[in-house]
Amino acid sequence: MTLNLTGTNEDVESTDALAREGNDEDQMSRGSLAMAYYGVSSAFFFVYIGAAMALAYGTVDALIGIALSIVVYGVINAVLSRYAINNRTTVAAFSRTILGKAGSAIAMVIFALIAIYYAVFEGSLVAYAFMEAFGGDMWFWSLVVVAGTTPLIVGGVRRFLDKINGLLLPIYFFGLIAAVVWAGVQYGFSSDWMSYTPEVALPFASGGPGWLATFAGYMGVWILMMYTMDYASLGKRKDTKFHQIFTFGPFFYIVAFGFSAVVGIMLTFMIPGTEASETGIVGGVVNLMGVLGIIVVIATQTRINTANYFLGAANLRSFGEKALRIRMPNIGWVLLSSLIIYLLMLLPVVQYILVALAWQGVLVTAWVAIALTHILLSRGKGQEHAAINDRDYKAVNANGMISWVIATGIGIVMLQLGTFNPALGGVGATWGPILTAVAASVVYAILWRANPTSRTGLIPVIGARV
Repeated sequence: MTLNLTGTNEDVESTDALAREGNDEDQMSRGSLAMAYYGVSSAFFFVYIGAAMALAYGTVDALIGIALSIVVYGVINAVLSRYAINNRTTVAAFSRTILGKAGSAIAMVIFALIAIYYAVFEGSLVAYAFMEAFGGDMWFWSLVVVAGTTPLIVGGVRRFLDKINGLLLPIYFFGLIAAVVWAGVQYGFSSDWMSYTPEVALPFASGGPGWLATFAGYMGVWILMMYTMDYASLGKRKDTKFHQIFTFGPFFYIVAFGFSAVVGIMLTFMIPGTEASETGIVGGVVNLMGVLGIIVVIATQTRINTANYFLGAANLRSFGEKALRIRMPNIGWVLLSSLIIYLLMLLPVVQYILVALAWQGVLVTAWVAIALTHILLSRGKGQEHAAINDRDYKAVNANGMISWVIATGIGIVMLQLGTFNPALGGVGATWGPILTAVAASVVYAILWRANPTSRTGLIPVIGARV
């Protein structure tokens, strides 16, 4: 059988019989799934954020925070990927368990909007690169980018995303290395970037040491945990260990965070006039390498946007079908998502990346903390959400929704500290994501013990039979 675009509830339910029998025939091979998912690793945002953190807190502190992020991301995603593979569950299906049907709809639309936002952001960089090289208007190059990317995800992740990303992988990897070497040859190699520290001491202003502020900054990309769950649901059980380590685990983040950050830091320090921004680094690479630079940018951004477009359309479809009762063929949801992406690309979205990252980070961080806590507390028992229809779930699961609301509220308050007192802005930015995750996990664990009837999100009669 063939999975449809969404890879969400319908896929899970339609493959339930095979899943119970442990049959992996309908799942992707480990190589194909790894190549499809590794498109996520090439976001220019990862190149930019590493350089930005180094300039803000010093290279050593930034690299320490990045190393800690790699470890934490690796551990959390090893747990989430194993769970998703074993239960054939995605964010949409799993959210019914921890949040109920209404909460699941909220999670789906948030996931869809965030994926679409990243598609807009990363696609804008390709359009910007074209405009830098050939001139013209942003609206035209944005249309070219959307028209070129949309066909790649028609038919879902299975068709040829693994082949496309596998083909573009060496261009991405060796292209960035070539950019560093090229910059060194043209402008001179220097080790100054390794020992850089900002002139203004920032640890106090950031609410803690620079490495902690860096770690908190990378928590704003916990949306990758959701990406992991949706992709991992397509994996084979026999490949679980491989996916835990290589596809979704620490090795992936060494490439995505570690490699990209070092490249970004070196390019920022070596290419004169390069700003620690995505457009700044993209412009620097294009001006440095010419046509080859454009090819590198296209390769990197096409890879990440295959994931953004796929997950944006998939979760938009899930939300539209389940919450709004709208039925369309897969191609309809793909085209609708692409239209939204194009219209948003006409707006100055790139200017608001840090603000958007902070706000979506609060919602996603709380969801991830609740999901992880649920998985650890349940110990793999009674995982019914891959086998039961929507009608058997409560509209709202009190345990999850209360935890999500409280944790999100704490995160938003922390983010707004700088509005009330600029001196506390750094404190909120550093501790906001951390306190959000801790609050979500602690509140959910307390409610898990105090209100056991809401552990599964199922209507009580059904829950009693599971």
